[in-house]
Order: sequence, then C-alpha cells, then structure tokens
Amino acid sequence: MTDEQRPGAANPGARPERNPDAEDVLAANQAFYDAFEAADLDAMSALWEHGDRVVCTHPGWPMLRGWGQVAASWFAIFGGPQRLQFILTDPVVEVLGDAAMVSVAENLLSGSAGSTVAALNVFVRSPEGWQLVAHHGSPVAGS
Repeated sequence: MTDEQRPGAANPGARPERNPDAEDVLAANQAFYDAFEAADLDAMSALWEHGDRVVCTHPGWPMLRGWGQVAASWFAIFGGPQRLQFILTDPVVEVLGDAAMVSVAENLLSGSAGSTVAALNVFVRSPEGWQLVAHHGSPVAGS
C-alpha cells in the first residue's frame, strides 16, 4: 500500500486510490471494536477464526493461543463490570494478499479514566470475509 492509501497520510490535494481490500479490512477492524464496546460475544466470535493458530494478548495478560483460550478471555472480559469506549486514532492498514494487518492507537475511556493502548490486529481472508487471527494490545507508558 502506498502512503497515499494509508488513512491520515499527508499528501495535500492528492486523491488516494480506492482500495476495496483495505476498506474491507478497516470495516472488519471497526466491527471488532464495535463488538468489544457492546460486549457482544456473538459478534466477537463471528469476527475471529476458530482455530489453533489464533493468538490474543490483552494488555497485562499472558499470550492466549487457540480459539478456546481466546473465546474464554472475551467471555471473562464481557462478564466483568467494566465497559470501555474506544476512540481509535492513527489506523494504518497493510494488505498482503490474503493477510492484512491494522496498527492503531486505542484511546480507551472507562468512567472518568483514560489510557492508550498500541494495538496490532491481524486478519486473514476467508469465505466469511476478513477474520481476526491475532490481536495484540500493549499499554502506552504515561497515557
């Protein structure tokens, strides 16, 4: 993907080429955060591949491998009292054939507190559309 195709790229006056794959990946990425905010386990489940290769690292958690562990983590998170609102900034999508990644800053709001998490989401193309195979969130110091 060229700089002109990256959201937020600086190129005044230039009109970026339309990239349907990148748009679809960004839509799947947004659906991930929508499901997270809504604490919707069914929607979250539909976004993930259900295999052994999936990996998820929530901030402060150990690495989770396989759909069983990842699904259990969403069940635990959604069952808790905390609800998060995400304001996503600086998303960059890279499509590499049938794989894609989105790097993004997750600006989290929870009650009166806020923090920032640097996140990387990895998607693969499937018959069902773009599905997550990896999510990694790392807290940003001083945020």
